[in-house]
Amino acid sequence: MSSSITVLRGHRRDPAWVPACGLTSSTRDTRVIESARRINGGTMLKVDILEASEIERAAAVFHRDGFVCVANPLDEEQFALIRSGAERVMAEQEAEFGRDKMNRGFARHSFGSQLRNWEWCILIDLPTILPIIDAIWGSDDYTCTGAGGDYSLPGAKIQHLHSDRNADLFNDPLGRVTHHDVPAPFIVINFTMVDFTVENGAIRFIPGTQRSRAPIPSLEDEPEWMRTNHLCAPANTAVIRDVRCWHGGTANNSSMKRPMTSVGYHAPWHRAVEEKSLPREHYDRLSARGQRLCRHIVMPA
Repeated sequence: MSSSITVLRGHRRDPAWVPACGLTSSTRDTRVIESARRINGGTMLKVDILEASEIERAAAVFHRDGFVCVANPLDEEQFALIRSGAERVMAEQEAEFGRDKMNRGFARHSFGSQLRNWEWCILIDLPTILPIIDAIWGSDDYTCTGAGGDYSLPGAKIQHLHSDRNADLFNDPLGRVTHHDVPAPFIVINFTMVDFTVENGAIRFIPGTQRSRAPIPSLEDEPEWMRTNHLCAPANTAVIRDVRCWHGGTANNSSMKRPMTSVGYHAPWHRAVEEKSLPREHYDRLSARGQRLCRHIVMPA
């Protein structure tokens, strides 16, 4: 794709851009649509929220846009468990840091590594998600890097666009190949714990930027359409994303917390020094597939 940010919005590879009046017909929750309608002047990404069974289509959308949304990755019991864990940890972190000293700016915080809490471990080997990752990479020999997520509280401001993978993996002495030129080296799956709306600070994405060598504009230099590309989705939606794709938080103008949990995987061809963050007692509870995924991050016995 072109390296110029001025062509991203109309690029044939990107989803359509539509007024903030609702999601596509595949959306399952009208509360998100109604919340978006109340916001004047905003825009939303028009995205299809796919079923977990649409494996090949999900992989194709991911390769095109740098992310794909999947409906209901967690069953009711799993969703209740991870949401309760997120609520507990948010309360603990807010009590410890206060809104002024959070690690992503005022009222915005990263959960950090959370595999010490079993609630996050259930995200590692979901049968609704792993077949899609298998299809994206054409292999099941990838590895889990950890689990965490982030959240914003009421009063959080818009966050600058960024990529989660800025350091070049290759250091090509000829300068011909960079980490922008290869398939996704690192995939993170975010799980929406509440309905994500324009009002409560839904994450924003710039589709197709996972391979772009263009410099990411500062918040001051962003065109308005980039600032308002809210990805609105119902609670219990998985956002499978190439971490290179440009994204950022938006202002939380609601009275509610906006949490999303996450799990990450490195590509079969990519290895890094991983933190031994998974307690042995949690590792022993995982499926055989989950244990294989976590072989590099399990703590010594």
